[in-house]
Amino acid sequence: MPGHFTDVKGNMETGFIRFGGGKAPIKGEGFIEFKEDNKAEPFKLSASELKSFVIGRDSFVVAHAPGNETWAHNDFDFVRVVLDEDIKLYAAGGVKTGGGSGIGIEPGIGAGVGTGGYGAGVGGGVSIPIGGGGGSYEKLVYYYGDNTANMKRLNDQNFEDIMCDVMGDYPDIVDKIHAKVYVLSNIDRLIAYFKQVKKGS
Repeated sequence: MPGHFTDVKGNMETGFIRFGGGKAPIKGEGFIEFKEDNKAEPFKLSASELKSFVIGRDSFVVAHAPGNETWAHNDFDFVRVVLDEDIKLYAAGGVKTGGGSGIGIEPGIGAGVGTGGYGAGVGGGVSIPIGGGGGSYEKLVYYYGDNTANMKRLNDQNFEDIMCDVMGDYPDIVDKIHAKVYVLSNIDRLIAYFKQVKKGS
């Protein structure tokens, strides 16, 4: 899918990007595959080589697992920028359950899962079946913070306070959050509503 990336030196390249599949160039890091045009050979770029990238309308930044969490596949991976406000909202691939392996965080966004083409969007709150035993599923996990170095997990306990801070300029939305019209389980609807209200103001 058309997109661009910015490397750690600040250089930007435009072309076609998809989430990497198969063997990673650097163990423990997520990666993308990039090609300049449809005729070029794709090459792999590891998370430590990138600052950010954009596929279609979705922006992604490189992140480490927050201090108190371990991500199942990669210590260094990509999170999607869901809301780019003073307090940012990020989405990562999710929690893997089942298969006797306990629970591990997996941000390997899953956007390329089961697709052969370049790109494939990530929808808010969409559950994506993933490999492993016992009907494992991947759900999006949301984080908040002023940047990825300070991001913390959004959960049922902090949802109301954090989302009211993020959306504080819009009293109608804050009232709906306080009234529990929007909760963590329907955050995708809240995000869509927020974008609609913000666009109209």
